[in-house]
Amino acid sequence: MTLSPSKALSIPEVFSAHGGRVDHLIDVVHWFMFALGLGWFFFFAFCLVRFRASVHPKASYHGVRNHISSHLEIAVVIIEAVLLLGFAFPLWRERTDTWQTVQKQDPIRVRVVGWQFGWTYHYPGKDGKFGRINPLVRTSNNDVALDLNDPNAQDDFIASNLKIAKGRPAILNITSNDVIHNYAIVPMRIQQDAVPGREIPMWFTPTKTLETSIVCAQLCGEKHGDMVGQMEVVEDKAFRTWFDTESENALKAHAPKAAATASR
Repeated sequence: MTLSPSKALSIPEVFSAHGGRVDHLIDVVHWFMFALGLGWFFFFAFCLVRFRASVHPKASYHGVRNHISSHLEIAVVIIEAVLLLGFAFPLWRERTDTWQTVQKQDPIRVRVVGWQFGWTYHYPGKDGKFGRINPLVRTSNNDVALDLNDPNAQDDFIASNLKIAKGRPAILNITSNDVIHNYAIVPMRIQQDAVPGREIPMWFTPTKTLETSIVCAQLCGEKHGDMVGQMEVVEDKAFRTWFDTESENALKAHAPKAAATASR
C-alpha cells in the first residue's frame, strides 16, 4: 500500500472519474515539499554546527566561494518544471481535449447562479434547451433571470439544491449575480470561479452516489463562511424520474403565466 500524504491529511474520498489523477498530483507535490523541507532543515542544522562562533570567532565577509547553492536552486526549478509540464499540463489537456466528446454523451446540464450568499440551480427541462436569460426580469423570486416569454423557458425549472446522476457527465455553467464567488465541490476535486456577466462551464463524471456540501472558495463578503450549498448524486433512473416530474410541473406553472403576459 502506497503512503499517500493527501490521505494522511484526511482529504475526502474521491467521487469523480478524474479525481484520482488530481489526488496523485497532490501527493507528488506533497512529497516534493517534504523532501525540500527536509533538505533545508539539514542544511540549517549543518550551518549551525559548521559555522558556530566557537569554531569561527571572527566573521568572514567573503561570502560563498562555490556554486553549490546555485546548483541546488537550479535543481529545484527543474523539478518544479517537471511537475508543471509532466503532471499538471497533461491533466489540463485531458480535461480540455475531451470537452467535445463529453458534450455528445448525454450530459446533465445545469446553470449555477451564485449570489450573496447562496446558490441557485437552473435546469433546461425536457426539451434540453435553456430558456432566454434577461437581466431585466430578475427578481428575488427569479434570481436566474429566466424570461418566461421565451418558449424554450416554459419547461425550465429552478432548484435550491444540485441533483445529478451517477455515471453521467455533468456540465455546470457557473455564473454570479453580484460579486466573484467560487463554486467548489471537494469530493469531485473540481472548482470554478463564478464571475458576474460570464458563464464558465466545468464538467465531471460522478462515480458513486452521495450527498455532500458545496462551498464558496472565494472570499465574497461578511457571510462568506455561510455560503454552503447541497449536492446529491443519485442513480440515473431516479434522476430521470425526478427531472421529468420537475420539468412537467414547471411547464404547468409557467405556461399560463406566459399566456397571460402575451395577451396584455
